[in-house]
Amino acid sequence: MQNVIIFGASGHGSVVLDCLEKEAKYNVIGFVDSFKEKGTKINGYQVLGSEFDLPFLINRFNIVGGIIAIGDNWIRKKIADRIIKVVPNFSFVNAVHPEAVIGKDVLLGCGNVFMPGAIVNANSIIHDFCIVNTNSSLGHDGIMDSYSSLAPSVCAGGNLKLGRFSAISLGVNIVNGIEIGQHTVIGAGSLVVDHFGDNVIAYGSPARIVRQRTIGEPYLSTPKKKQLSKLESFKEIESNLSI
Repeated sequence: MQNVIIFGASGHGSVVLDCLEKEAKYNVIGFVDSFKEKGTKINGYQVLGSEFDLPFLINRFNIVGGIIAIGDNWIRKKIADRIIKVVPNFSFVNAVHPEAVIGKDVLLGCGNVFMPGAIVNANSIIHDFCIVNTNSSLGHDGIMDSYSSLAPSVCAGGNLKLGRFSAISLGVNIVNGIEIGQHTVIGAGSLVVDHFGDNVIAYGSPARIVRQRTIGEPYLSTPKKKQLSKLESFKEIESNLSI
């Protein structure tokens, strides 16, 4: 099996690790995480360093690719950009749990995660760096643009068009034929029966716009994600390997 690494050693990283282990397509070498000390063990795997250490790690461990295990869509983009700056030809793999269902003629980009019980129905298109989380379903002919996500237990009807960086939160139900713009968040437990444009937060049953949303505004509020979202440059993160 080819050697890969996981970027992000938080809880989401553990779930992505579980997907890769059960898929048994790649051999996970360890984690890369700029906010955890080198040598820290997560689920039996070491934190190997930060994104800055990639050239060294690739050579040492014969790494052929990896996957970004960051739940926040905007931060996942920041990490991807940083990786590509350090290693321009880096290869991003998909993680598909064996209990996920990928339908007929579905087109997949790279860097996507499909959690246990996820269903992507026929003729759908998943672009790059998307998350289809636990027990969530995308109806037939759905389109998820890059860096978008479906949280656990989302049920989306057919022909959903989900914009770049947009997030559908826990337990949302979406009727057929809905279009949702970029950088939009639909709150947990909502029923979506109307289209929504860019840069809004909406929730309720039926969902209604609550307010405008700024690009990159955290919606998964943990201290680490708030810290990452405020970074203007990853130059603020030092390498923790002595090479």
